[in-house]
Amino acid sequence: PLDKSWMHTPDALAKHYIPYNAKFLGNTEVEAPKGTEVVKDAVRKLKFQRHIKKSEGQKIPKVELQISIYGVKILDPKTKDVQHNCQLHRISFCADDKTDKRIFTFICKDSESNKHLCFVFDSEKCAEEITLTIGQAFDLAYKKFLESGGKDVETRKQIGSLQKRIQELETENSELKRQLQVLEEQMMMSHVPPVGSISLKPQSTDVFDMVPFSPATPLVPLQANNGCPPPPPTTLPPDIRKDVFGADPFDPFTCGAAEFPPDIQSKLDEMQEGFKMGLTLEGTVFSLDPLDSRC
Repeated sequence: PLDKSWMHTPDALAKHYIPYNAKFLGNTEVEAPKGTEVVKDAVRKLKFQRHIKKSEGQKIPKVELQISIYGVKILDPKTKDVQHNCQLHRISFCADDKTDKRIFTFICKDSESNKHLCFVFDSEKCAEEITLTIGQAFDLAYKKFLESGGKDVETRKQIGSLQKRIQELETENSELKRQLQVLEEQMMMSHVPPVGSISLKPQSTDVFDMVPFSPATPLVPLQANNGCPPPPPTTLPPDIRKDVFGADPFDPFTCGAAEFPPDIQSKLDEMQEGFKMGLTLEGTVFSLDPLDSRC
């Protein structure tokens, strides 16, 4: 049954919301969470600011209020964008102005700054009704709180805190992923050699910084101090001093004239003399055959 002191059914505030249109004078920070004098000071301050803006040609903005057991939402009446969402458990005081029947206010603790803000509205016909509707939402929320053993409000608080923490973790996770991607790119760039470069493996050396000797490495003769190659060895192994027939090799530079018999030497002299004569006969060259019978 409908309570005579309230204007709406419980389901209207518990399952839905009650909408109202009003003009929004604004909000200002207050020092205390409740009190008539606190509200009066806030109303005077905001009225003065609104009077200055009105003299400058600015109109008081219109808003839509959606009141339920979960809180009071302040929206743009055309776009339905939420400007403020005042949760009910953060509202500590609500009152209408007895001297000015159009003005009603409530004090809400901001969730981010934890400051107490006083919201002031102007409604020509519904100021008192709006105040009573907010009061009824408080009464229904408190009854629900008692029925749930005090867990309902705490559960909503925990859910809100968890949702905020999840958002913070998602932001932190995105930042860590970005930093990890930057590090991976830097590591890839440091391991890839520049284009056109050739990686050379340095040759290993011993403790004296010398290239170790290998029997397979061919030995190259060193140059002498005067730049001439060293003389060949004077002695050769026995198997190298013989030709394929077992005879001593002929060396014309080591042979003297006295080593030939007299008859052979005379024939050589004749051949040389004839060769010289052949070169002077009108440029004609004769082939001298040492096996010819004339020799």
